[in-house]
Amino acid sequence: MLYMLYHYFDINLFGYISVRAGFAFLFAFAITILAMPRYIRWAQAKKANQPINKYVTAHEGKRHTPTMGGAVFLVATAIAALLTVKWNNVYVWAGLLTLLGFGAVGLQDDLGKILSGKNDEGLSARGKMGLLAVIAAVATGILLYRGFPTNFYIPFYKYPLFDMGLFAVPFWIVVFLATTNAVNLTDGLDGLATVPSIIALFSLGTIVYATGHAIFSHYLLIPNIKGVGEVTILAAALAGGLMGFLWYNAYPAEVFMGDTGSLAIGGFLAYLAILAKSEILLVLIGIIFVIETVSVILQVGSFKIRQKRVFKMAPIHHHFELKGWPENKIIVRFWMIAFIANILALISFKFR
Repeated sequence: MLYMLYHYFDINLFGYISVRAGFAFLFAFAITILAMPRYIRWAQAKKANQPINKYVTAHEGKRHTPTMGGAVFLVATAIAALLTVKWNNVYVWAGLLTLLGFGAVGLQDDLGKILSGKNDEGLSARGKMGLLAVIAAVATGILLYRGFPTNFYIPFYKYPLFDMGLFAVPFWIVVFLATTNAVNLTDGLDGLATVPSIIALFSLGTIVYATGHAIFSHYLLIPNIKGVGEVTILAAALAGGLMGFLWYNAYPAEVFMGDTGSLAIGGFLAYLAILAKSEILLVLIGIIFVIETVSVILQVGSFKIRQKRVFKMAPIHHHFELKGWPENKIIVRFWMIAFIANILALISFKFR
């Protein structure tokens, strides 16, 4: 709608991606912060509560906290984006497909857990991965059909190492699945996944904007891909929705995002990293998600090989809980690590 004001009425202000991204952030924030109280009341009445891990006794007080709050900020994001983006941009539609498709899989998983009252009664791991892989394949297929470049880049080097060709499809699908599961594992404490996601969205959104900008991409020695900059608006909208969600998700949380939110966030972060040609840099941008995932891999691997545990419990935020760290201290320290890592990731673009 805002772009139409520029296109039909020549209001130049709304022609700028940065301006429309700002409005998208504010729209999504306002919709989420106004709609969430109603959702919380509805979820409490329907007993749509988050099943609690029986091994984490400190979380017993969260047993009656509503979940699936991710559905609210996803709807807010979609509405805000549709009000601000150019509707003929294929990269935006592929991004919405990723965001809402991954969210729909998470919603189905959440409903299974809520109806059973058990954390392990949602979708099977194989079923969930299969559905997510199909959505990721469709999104990557759209990119290839659009002629999106398949060159492979690494940080600190301005030239592509090689052209992946059709091998880009399985590689990108792995990026999608790894990222979405990493965010899902991190979503275990109040606001723990929310703030690192907001920070990552700002970092990746900035890189995507520069990638789509002829002058900035030339200055930063990064590939220029026409049209991808519009997705910055979608990233800003999701960041705004998450900011509104954080109002109610901050410690002590009144609502959780559930798999509905975490799977959608992870899938969209992967999509942004692919557009920005920053699949490898995503490791630093999403450092908290990486740490959480690696802790699970080490724990499971060590127990299978040595019958010994590396941590008191995995993911690693539970390890610190069992060591006696207050929950809010763990959360804030992880936020700080995420912020510092993203600053380093953005600085890396000046060393190419």
